[in-house]
Amino acid sequence: MTAPAKRPLKLLHLHSTFDAGGKERRVVALMNRWAKGAATKHLEHHIVSAVPSAMGAQSLIDKRVKAFFPFGFPPLAGKLRIGRLQRLARAMQGFDLVLTYNWGAMDAAMAHAVFAPGMGLPPLIHHEDGFNADEAGGLKRHRNWYRMIALSRASALIVPSRNLEQIALTVWNQPRGRVQRIANGIDTALYTKKPRPDVLPRLVKRSGEKWLGTLAGLRAVKNLPRMVRAMQSLPPEWHLVILGEGPEREAILAEAIRLEIGHRVHLPGHVADPSAAVGLFDLFALSSDSEQAPLSVIEAMASGLAVASPAVGDVADMVAAENHPFISAMGDEPAFAQAIATLAADDGLRQRIGTANRMRAKAEFDESVMAKRYVEVYAQALGRSSFD
Repeated sequence: MTAPAKRPLKLLHLHSTFDAGGKERRVVALMNRWAKGAATKHLEHHIVSAVPSAMGAQSLIDKRVKAFFPFGFPPLAGKLRIGRLQRLARAMQGFDLVLTYNWGAMDAAMAHAVFAPGMGLPPLIHHEDGFNADEAGGLKRHRNWYRMIALSRASALIVPSRNLEQIALTVWNQPRGRVQRIANGIDTALYTKKPRPDVLPRLVKRSGEKWLGTLAGLRAVKNLPRMVRAMQSLPPEWHLVILGEGPEREAILAEAIRLEIGHRVHLPGHVADPSAAVGLFDLFALSSDSEQAPLSVIEAMASGLAVASPAVGDVADMVAAENHPFISAMGDEPAFAQAIATLAADDGLRQRIGTANRMRAKAEFDESVMAKRYVEVYAQALGRSSFD
């Protein structure tokens, strides 16, 4: 007699945005990985974005993933009204686990905190990956209070960095048992192959060129004009290649034109598979005002690249010891530019640091380790030992 089909576990993902940034690519990587596993392939993923037009990561989802995009789900953003929170809570019914992401989904967490007991809502886990430009310079007191209340019934709060872990424990007053730090991870094996020079749209790496590169959403918090300024003094064979899309495209190009290096600054757009392109870089740089544990740095390390960056988030702890001298103090733009210039001038130094970074990425930041930890936290919230 055939055993009855296992009922799928329904996970509701409520995102601040579902564009293809680091947080979204991590979520999709987990969904894709789980779709291949015997114990996890029965999961259903129902995905909502607070910005309905921001759905760029949808194209990265494997066809084997049972992914759904609920039509007519109540808006995640809007005026704080009890009726609106009630509608959000009602929409969570019928799911097994609610997963909220970043400030843009915090109203959904608040709706859960207020209505979970009376409506019998499923457990909720919140994921906090960092802050936009409006909090990059300092957290807002009223948001801290709101987070404290909204997360009061959360089964877990997952953060990727030590910095966020400390904020959660001390500023948001979350209990130690609720806060779970899970380092971001990638499939490091994918980043060992050298990409074709013509893999990017509208851009070919020519013989003799060297690329200073980064992956970033083109947003103000990424401060990409800083990177344009930092590379202006590099020799003419060096070009800046920024992979990503966003509203700051024109500001970046305007800075390049102002410095008369527009012909050496390239914005080919979003790349669906970073592993197919990052290896074209000769040096990786990060210029953000706010990060936590950026996936792009792990991708650069796995590709065997040296990294120049401000000491933002956990970057200094992430890179290999050999790379530490090139992590500059926050706000010190001349030091950031000097780190890039020093690395650009020494091929052997870049190679030695890149080799050490690759070894560290494989040991500390592989996707398999990350996925195992996420299953443990999610299953615990469901009262299980696993997803079986």
